[in-house]
Amino acid sequence: MGFDDKSKRRLLTFSIIPILLAIPFFTEDVMYRAVAAVILVIYIGFIIFLRDSNKVEEAPPPMDNRLDEPAIYRAGGYETDHGEEFKIISKNKNLEIITAENFNTNIPKSSSGDVFKPADFKKNFESIVLEELPTDVSQDEQFGFVLEKILSVIKDAYMAHTAAFFWYNAKRKRLTLERHVSASTQITKQKFELEDDILGKIVQKEEPEILTDITSNAEADNLRYYNQPQGIKSFVGVPLFYGKALTGILVLDSKMNDAFGIEQVYSLGRIVRVISVIINLFEEKFAESQAEQRLKTLVDIFSYDRKYESESELFQAIETAVHGLIEWDVFTLVTYEPNEHKFKTAKIVNKTSLKYIGHGLEIDLTGTLVGRAILSTTPVKIDDTSNTEIPPRFSKNEDFHFDGSFLAVPLVYDDQNYGVLCFESLKKNVYSNNEVAFIKNATKIFAFILHSYSSVTILRSFLSHDIETKALNYDSFLERFTIDLVKSKELTVQGAVALIKVDELLEQQSLFEGDPFPKVFRAVGQMIREEMTPMNLFGRLSEKVFAVYFFNTAPKDVFLWAEKLRIKIARKPIPVVSKQSTFTVSIGVASTIGKIDAQEILYNAELALKKAIEKGGNSVKSTN
Repeated sequence: MGFDDKSKRRLLTFSIIPILLAIPFFTEDVMYRAVAAVILVIYIGFIIFLRDSNKVEEAPPPMDNRLDEPAIYRAGGYETDHGEEFKIISKNKNLEIITAENFNTNIPKSSSGDVFKPADFKKNFESIVLEELPTDVSQDEQFGFVLEKILSVIKDAYMAHTAAFFWYNAKRKRLTLERHVSASTQITKQKFELEDDILGKIVQKEEPEILTDITSNAEADNLRYYNQPQGIKSFVGVPLFYGKALTGILVLDSKMNDAFGIEQVYSLGRIVRVISVIINLFEEKFAESQAEQRLKTLVDIFSYDRKYESESELFQAIETAVHGLIEWDVFTLVTYEPNEHKFKTAKIVNKTSLKYIGHGLEIDLTGTLVGRAILSTTPVKIDDTSNTEIPPRFSKNEDFHFDGSFLAVPLVYDDQNYGVLCFESLKKNVYSNNEVAFIKNATKIFAFILHSYSSVTILRSFLSHDIETKALNYDSFLERFTIDLVKSKELTVQGAVALIKVDELLEQQSLFEGDPFPKVFRAVGQMIREEMTPMNLFGRLSEKVFAVYFFNTAPKDVFLWAEKLRIKIARKPIPVVSKQSTFTVSIGVASTIGKIDAQEILYNAELALKKAIEKGGNSVKSTN
């Protein structure tokens, strides 16, 4: 009968004992005998220890497996009759067992699920975070690098899923995620408006907050810095104070329940105190750089795609720009009207529900704050407008009351005053001298823009041609058209006028980036020129309508000419940006025979054009 592996190992183990016993008989050296005896004792004791440790009862097999096994009958046993069997019943069936569902720390909880806070909780925390600032701090360290290293240490020390730091901007009521160290990739640096979530509670109460059991449904509403749920169960957040004002929030979260407690809050308090020391070296780091924001605002008004085609577009751009320059509740733009030689209100934005002045109000140059700014070309700043001795703002007859601060900055360029920027705030003493100096220098850009726009407007008034298409503008076309009508009547020659309108580009416009109209009109204008003779008069009456007058030409020939032009434009693709598309026109033709009233003839041509458009476009209609 062979030995199994276990028997072989036992035989080998015990065979060493006779060898150790035989050593004293083969040597007379006392040292060898002593060593052999010690090794023998240790060896035998080691064997006994291993033998006792292996005497462990094997666990019974699972209940499901034993149900299928045959019953084991022991010798000397007996069977009970039906009804005589007995069971051992425990006195208390509800055994207290710690499971994953009821495992928690010894910290008591309130009915809402938040950790119980002692009465001196806030006082103890503030004594940590408001500790006096040490003076031996290196000024060469970089805040972002240090903050990220601190977050890495915190995350590892607290075995957190994410460690993050938020800046709080009290003026804008906004939280900004500055840095984070996380096992998740579902976090992006962004800004959060202050809401009634867990971060908002920390800001509002200015004290730490702990969540020990976050349900999956509530995770997205409380932890808004994740792009999608992460299975977070615990959260702790502590405020950071700088100059005794809440400046930031340090947060940790975990995928385990009850991962954070009061002791972690105090420990994090010491950490945010260290961060507040570093903030002292980088005190302007926590907020959006005001200089950068203002620069962006001023640069945006000069963006390459800005084209101020009208005063309303220009005024809207100025309004958008001043939003990022200075704080205000009411903004008023006063401009100079060269035709009337007066200053009037051109743009008013009232964020309040209080009564204010209206659009187009004439400014009284004497006895008013804005008039003083215009005449002196110097900013006027009033820190408290509730003072009854303060003159009215715009007009001596204004009938509104507005307590707060007022600032009027004139727009002066090349010794010419183009208007005034007026800012009103419900708060007193809002505008500092430094802000006034900045606004005064920054608004020189607005003055230059107004100067350029007014100069271009004046120059255009002297032009007789449309700049884009080189066609006669409306006034010039009407003047020469009237002269030609008189000539044609005196000479008793025929004539006709054709109004050409580019059909609506709603479908085509969606294919292009930006506005395709200017290039389309230039192309259409060029094709019209190619079909004209020196006897024709070509003008642009509006943005989408061209006019061609035919001297000494029969109306039916003009109709045929219009039909030929319609087909040519419809068949010729026009390149716009990187695409090519075809466009169509509608044409209305009216006879000028025996008529000298230009407006009447154009009205008849508009009726014909309207019929062509009502037909669906890309057609020609005529009237007598």
